[in-house]
Amino acid sequence: MVDVSRKAETLREAIVRGSIFMKPATFKKIMSGKIAKGDVLSVAKVAGIMAAKRTSEIIPMCHPLNLSHVEVNLFPFEKESRIEIEVKVRIKARTGVEMEGLVAVATAGLTIYDMCKAIDRGMVLTDIHLVKKTGGKSGTYVVRSSESGVRSKR
Repeated sequence: MVDVSRKAETLREAIVRGSIFMKPATFKKIMSGKIAKGDVLSVAKVAGIMAAKRTSEIIPMCHPLNLSHVEVNLFPFEKESRIEIEVKVRIKARTGVEMEGLVAVATAGLTIYDMCKAIDRGMVLTDIHLVKKTGGKSGTYVVRSSESGVRSKR
């Protein structure tokens, strides 16, 4: 791991997004609460939060962090049969929280896949990317649409 002991503690935040595409019938079942395993969106939110808190256990060089805030939002887009996943992670620390956001988005998406795979094995989890990060020595980073090949429309 990188030695961050000489870095100043600053308020740091990361916003990460990704999407999961599925068949229209799968989307409708999720939105109507008719998935056999339960409330897909609620479980995906909890899974994303849990994953953010445990990132250092699965990414070898990540520092274990005592996160201040994790927020998982899911935005359904019926026309595209897509659910966009957005995670905001915040901490006052010596290192950033980008990895926690990325792991949270991936895990929320994988949870949706797991809960729906019996009816739709063709779902695609895609476009997981850092949207914005603030804090630390490098300051603020905001993705420009030209930097990212993402399909996200928000």
